[in-house]
Amino acid sequence: MNNEEPTWSIELYHQELAKEKNMSMYATSSDAAIYLKPILKDYRLPFAMDTDKIIHALSYSRYQNKTQVYSRLENDHISTRLIHVQLVSKIARTIARALHLNEDLAEAIALGHDIGHTPLGHFGESVLNELSLKRCKTYFYHHVQSVRNYLVLENYGKGLNLSVQVLDGILCHNGEVLEQKYIPRKKTEKEFLEEYELCYTSQEENKKLQAMTLEGCIVRISDVVAYIGRDIEDAILLKRFKRENIPLEIKQVLGDNNHDIINHLVTDIIHNSLGKSYIALSDKVYQALVALHQFNYQHIYKTSEKEEVLTYYHDEIFSLYDKYIEDLRKKKTSSLIFQDFLLNMKEEYINRTPKERIVIDFIAGMTDEYLMREIQKRLDKKK
Repeated sequence: MNNEEPTWSIELYHQELAKEKNMSMYATSSDAAIYLKPILKDYRLPFAMDTDKIIHALSYSRYQNKTQVYSRLENDHISTRLIHVQLVSKIARTIARALHLNEDLAEAIALGHDIGHTPLGHFGESVLNELSLKRCKTYFYHHVQSVRNYLVLENYGKGLNLSVQVLDGILCHNGEVLEQKYIPRKKTEKEFLEEYELCYTSQEENKKLQAMTLEGCIVRISDVVAYIGRDIEDAILLKRFKRENIPLEIKQVLGDNNHDIINHLVTDIIHNSLGKSYIALSDKVYQALVALHQFNYQHIYKTSEKEEVLTYYHDEIFSLYDKYIEDLRKKKTSSLIFQDFLLNMKEEYINRTPKERIVIDFIAGMTDEYLMREIQKRLDKKK
């Protein structure tokens, strides 16, 4: 503890820590938290402090205007990235509580897991990946960018100094790769950092990521549970989809609405994971989940936007990238890449980061509305 910490604060810290004696033998205890830099402790346990750092960071506010599936909509009931991460957090905490695991750790991972998502959702991610491969010779994945945000970009280039367990859970959260059983893999601080760096150059590494904690495994499956049914409800609200289209064999196992789908999945996860060193689904529920994921891909994700609209935004993002690169070369300080980004960043970030990577960091951090305004400004100047 901090030597200047008052006695009451120290006592409260140890009282909170003592409560963890009732956790599962497979839980991650708070006194096992690993940090890349020393931290000043107070009455909060480390993973609870990580949660506070995440929700008070500037980047957290941008969740509210980032696409989940559907972009640029006037319907206020359609999910944004902010709604999604809150749903993941609630589901992860519910499972962690039932399994007697560390709720603080699960919550921190869940709330930070998608911070690296680009504007325009997974489509925007695919465009930045294409750009990154062409200009930086590295892959761009939102889960890797999420870790980069907390290691490098947040707090004006100082980072947030989150625990390795939280950063690892964020890195390994990829909900697009479904598994029936999630088994944690122990890692040292050094191994985590090596794995993170390898993700920039290895596609295979990104596919085989495994969290170092059971709480990280919980967030990974909770990510799927949070979006799989809610995306159906959004599609129905927008009249893009009819509930009766869901195949009978899926409905018989999981139901045909978000409430039932979440309830069946969470109940099955808890039943098959209680007292275990892994997180698992039953054969029947896992097979139904895979079928529903494939069904959603064909009927929701693949058709969420028209091809000509996607082509338009693809080309506009590339054009904005070229514009920002030119602004950096010319040191055009009136450009928003200076005004809204670089002028606030530490010299260390500016000096050690290639221009190409700076531009990708800037675009990745944009909200949908910010991106649209920049596109419109560029188009207005061409008139």
